[in-house]
Amino acid sequence: MALQTTGLFVSNVTLLLLFCLFVGAEGQFKGFRRFNVVQVSSQRSESEELWFTQKLDHFNGADSREWKQRYFVNEAYHRPGGPVFLMIGGEGPANPAWMQSGSWLTYAEKLGALCLMLEHRFYGKSHPTTDLSTDNLRFLSSRQALADLAHFRTGMAEARGLSDRKWVAFGGSYPGSLAAWFRLKYPHLVHASAATSAPVYATVNFPEYLEVVWRSLASENSECPIMVKKASDTIMERLKDPKTYDNITKDFNLCSKLQIQTEMDSAYFLETLAGNFMDVVQYNEDNRGFEGALGTNITIKVLCGVMSDTSLGDPYARYAAVARLMMDTFSIKCLDASFNSYVKEMTNASWDGPAAGGGRQWVYQTCTEFGFYQSTDSPNQPFTGFPLVYHVKQCADFYNVSAEQLAEAVAQTNEYYGGYDIRSTRIVLPNGSIDPWHALGVTQDITPDLPAVFIKGTAHCANMYPARSEDLPQLALARDHIFLLLQKWLKP
Repeated sequence: MALQTTGLFVSNVTLLLLFCLFVGAEGQFKGFRRFNVVQVSSQRSESEELWFTQKLDHFNGADSREWKQRYFVNEAYHRPGGPVFLMIGGEGPANPAWMQSGSWLTYAEKLGALCLMLEHRFYGKSHPTTDLSTDNLRFLSSRQALADLAHFRTGMAEARGLSDRKWVAFGGSYPGSLAAWFRLKYPHLVHASAATSAPVYATVNFPEYLEVVWRSLASENSECPIMVKKASDTIMERLKDPKTYDNITKDFNLCSKLQIQTEMDSAYFLETLAGNFMDVVQYNEDNRGFEGALGTNITIKVLCGVMSDTSLGDPYARYAAVARLMMDTFSIKCLDASFNSYVKEMTNASWDGPAAGGGRQWVYQTCTEFGFYQSTDSPNQPFTGFPLVYHVKQCADFYNVSAEQLAEAVAQTNEYYGGYDIRSTRIVLPNGSIDPWHALGVTQDITPDLPAVFIKGTAHCANMYPARSEDLPQLALARDHIFLLLQKWLKP
């Protein structure tokens, strides 16, 4: 298994959008509560689990099956006549910490909003089916998720007398895309959206992710990505000689002796090591510590410091030192770099399986909707050895989805949502320049009513986290700008 930086399973097929919101695995299912609440006590705890009845398939009227979806409520800032803020769940468990902290609650306090958070189907405790078989996963898609949001919004409005209120959708990363698409596809239900770090353009091959990693490392130290590339190239070369495997096993503290029998084995190993840098760049100085997720001081500066430390030896030795640093930081005894182990985890369809925290589900969505594969196919990036074919083959291995089916699914996604060409109003689209996902997002205003907020020097979803004194001035200004837009859009 790849390094677990958040408690959410991190797939090696594609670094999960991970993310911004729904980090921190929680306990197992506690049972469902039917949605039949009309009057709700104002003393309700923000972390209390509530359950809403959903259809399994919103697009088949002949299918009457239902399930229960988890949601949370925070009424602390709600004033009569105020708006309703809806935080959208993503590819991991919904974390109730977001009902107590975050910039959206700062906006809610100022605007008198009722705050709701809805967990995404098939993630966390929201289990629509008995298991995660490929046959059942056909009910997992962004379109079904948007229909969940629409039905939830309608049902909650009726139950709580909120039909005449203005609803605002919030989300970061994949949920950021959902926030934009919710406004796009259901404009009669949602008045405005804040779509942070939203990769609205689907693409099978996404080598630009690693190109941004190069630039982000170079922004700290121009030699840093060069040293990373030298190290990665050295490992690639050594993997050709089985005599080096014992040393590699020791150097990177692997859980079992390195076995390279196929190109998939080497690609998985190389991607696992690259993930140390990919994770840190994506979440550089992002203030996730407030919710017990990352909570470390491992930054681009720290990693580049190690890669520049000649006392550690050659670039290969420094690369190994980074891997050990990450394992020590997250109390991981050894690194499981076995592709066979990964396949077993990803093909386990049980809700109790090791990939049920989000990995099996999210990779299914990449194979059937989005792609997003962070390949080494570009020469302008620092890693070696995990090309597109490695990622695509896993779609066939895990879900029997062919390369042709994947390409067609991604094309359909862009046709359905419009890709970069969003045609709507009242959607604000913040992105950070350090965040590799900004390459698939909107970084320039589309229209005055579809503004982008491009924040230099910040990472994935930075504007969603609580403000702190060490925030960059441009990050503080971005949060203020988003608030002013919401204030304007919510005027009577």
